[in-house]
Amino acid sequence: MSVRTLRGGLAAALVAAAVTATALTAPAVAAPGPAAAPAAPDAVGERAGGGRHHATQRAIEAAVRDGAPGVLVQVRDRHGTWNGRAGVADRDTGRKRHHHDRYRVGSITKTFVATVMLQLEAEGRLDLDDSVEKWLPGVVQGNGHDGGRVTLRQLLNHTSGIYSYTSDQDFQTTVLGDGFLKHRYDTWTPEQLVAIAMKHQPDFAPGTSWNYSNTNYVLAGMVIEKATGRPYGTEVERRILKPLKLRATSVPGTDAALPRPSGRAYSTLGADPADPATKIHDVTELNPSLAGAAGEMISDNADLQKFLRALLDGRLLPQRQMKELTTTVPVGMAGITGYGLGVYATKLSCGKEVWGHTGGIHGSGSLVAATRDASHSMAGNINGDWAGGLDEALEAEFCK
Repeated sequence: MSVRTLRGGLAAALVAAAVTATALTAPAVAAPGPAAAPAAPDAVGERAGGGRHHATQRAIEAAVRDGAPGVLVQVRDRHGTWNGRAGVADRDTGRKRHHHDRYRVGSITKTFVATVMLQLEAEGRLDLDDSVEKWLPGVVQGNGHDGGRVTLRQLLNHTSGIYSYTSDQDFQTTVLGDGFLKHRYDTWTPEQLVAIAMKHQPDFAPGTSWNYSNTNYVLAGMVIEKATGRPYGTEVERRILKPLKLRATSVPGTDAALPRPSGRAYSTLGADPADPATKIHDVTELNPSLAGAAGEMISDNADLQKFLRALLDGRLLPQRQMKELTTTVPVGMAGITGYGLGVYATKLSCGKEVWGHTGGIHGSGSLVAATRDASHSMAGNINGDWAGGLDEALEAEFCK
């Protein structure tokens, strides 16, 4: 994983560690892509006062000029809601992106999972200082892994040292590279994903360092099921989606389709986007069990902001769990204030701090971020996984 600022961290470093072809190569700045669609600056001021967001609109147009097929951004602040877009949702038909479009949110799923874990702790159904072995006996073991030494808290803040299954070369070839076209509809169980990680040595002893591992959240999903008797997705729906009326958000399980309204998702499957011979593949359909609780969810810009705002303003967690959520550990990246439990903070170039998460999965790079008081938020998506992140749009919105 490359070391970036959180502008790059929100838009690259943690996307780069997510379940996606760009897990291996995502740059902080979009790289040129073949046959890029022209920018479509037709969304400036989709509400009165949109002029306040000219810099944000220019940033997303620049992302399209630099190779992204299409970009979609929504902002909420004290003035209301603004929607910006550039490029296309469908390269074949030329359909433009729409602010109601749904997309795969990748590792933003982790924020939902961490919230459920904290709710369970608040109810006394588990303790974040419980060992993984207590809840999942015999699951984390082998090649130096020991679930008895890893706590649930260390899963959520990525200090467990557990190897990330998405770093396994065979998995990358099968799921992230050329093998994707053959295996895109394969079903993966959480146990299979964890078993891949257990073939490798841990990254470090539990609690001694930090490294982003998708295995951590696959395990967290398994713990939720063990504690509740229901799949983690059912708990997310019951505890978060229904109470907040997040109707565009879903936990698809093994359903390969992207619900409408939505655009298409595109990938080079790890090939060099600067090479004119590189082919762009439509990767919209895939079995998201390859990501599971680490990154399978689907949402839209409005729902993501509604969720993050509710989380940060204390509507989903009691005070004690809110303190745990926002207690961070250092990650060793310039600009990143620290990683909490499924959320992390960054200080932007103008000194402002925002909280949120990014997510990446085949053909989709997403972001949701907000000020700590939840008064100003932004969510966005790029529908090409070679095209970098939304770091410039984030800077433009909160600093310019």
